[in-house]
Amino acid sequence: MDKHSITPPPELVQQWAKDRALLGDDTPLHLYIANRASQYGADQELEACCEWLEEMDCDDPQETARHLRAARRPKPPSLKEQAFEAQQRLMTGAWRAEDWQLIDRALEALPE
Repeated sequence: MDKHSITPPPELVQQWAKDRALLGDDTPLHLYIANRASQYGADQELEACCEWLEEMDCDDPQETARHLRAARRPKPPSLKEQAFEAQQRLMTGAWRAEDWQLIDRALEALPE
């Protein structure tokens, strides 16, 4: 579902500015663009959700809603999960400079 970016492409924003001028709309440009961008983002999100729902078996609407929420608003990995991923990179030789600091922060967060 990542193909539905909620950020409008710059060309579209430019087109909205032209449209506003052609329509003679006296709304301040920044508000006009913000309103159009909000609608664009909501439309993209709706399309992504509809595609997701078409792929799901929807016997329990509340359970499906919970899964939809998780799919569309995933939580960032916890510090523990990030440290584990860093450890995996260290063990496979694909480590990054910040991996040691990440593991150190995770160890400091552990209770005594």
